[in-house]
Amino acid sequence: MSHYENYSQTAGSYDTTRAAIGAEIWLGHLVETFGDLAKLRVLDAGCGTGNYMLALAAHVGHVTALDMNEEMLAEARQKATRAQLDEKIEFVADQMLDLPFEDGSFDAVMFNQVLHHLDPEEKSGFENLRGAMAEAARVVGNDGLIFINACSRVQMQRGYWYYSLIPGARQRGLDRTIGTQDLKDVLAGLGMGSVSRTVLLDALLLGEANFNARGPLDAAWRAGDSIWALASDDELAAALTKIAEMERDGLLEAYMNDLDDDRRLVGQTTFWCARAIAG
Repeated sequence: MSHYENYSQTAGSYDTTRAAIGAEIWLGHLVETFGDLAKLRVLDAGCGTGNYMLALAAHVGHVTALDMNEEMLAEARQKATRAQLDEKIEFVADQMLDLPFEDGSFDAVMFNQVLHHLDPEEKSGFENLRGAMAEAARVVGNDGLIFINACSRVQMQRGYWYYSLIPGARQRGLDRTIGTQDLKDVLAGLGMGSVSRTVLLDALLLGEANFNARGPLDAAWRAGDSIWALASDDELAAALTKIAEMERDGLLEAYMNDLDDDRRLVGQTTFWCARAIAG
């Protein structure tokens, strides 16, 4: 579910820039916790076009890919077919606040770049995020894992060079981003232990497209990061004008490179792993 991005429109171009960065972290935690992956059941909650679904389905026993948006699911189904993984993946059109699965149905649940879509910025308590985490804790059994791939507030502020072009949208994104300690408290309150965090400084949300200084001029490029959907028409127009002017004056590449220095210090996203405490 998203309170601001129209994924029915962006589904077709979403994968122009997006890939399953950090999927090896999830696989590493699964191996460390369970050893044999062949029988594991994983839920990809808010799967989108299925990049992480595919990355894990090639190794685990079964993946359930859940998303509310039919167009995104259609893209994911096509990927599964092309990869010849149809038999290992089940597709469910539903939302993550009331998961249609029994308790303990999965060994792991993953949320990849989706939590910021759950709560509108005018809600400061992150009630929907808390509800989604509670549902995840319910459907993983004892020793089950919850994976979260989400930007921290510091990463929202410093990890994306192009956010400086749309400061209003960045602030609205920040208002949707739960603090690190608050997220730890949510997980601890659900009985999740062994909470770990990993930051890959070189992992880029848009891959090499991150270094395309002209990228924001292209709607398909912008579709790879939903922050652009939070920009007003006036803010977007001003950003595109500024890029065009800097390109004309030969300043655009330096602008991008200077601002990207901060990203090299804080990264763009944080990979969380929380384990349900047995008993």
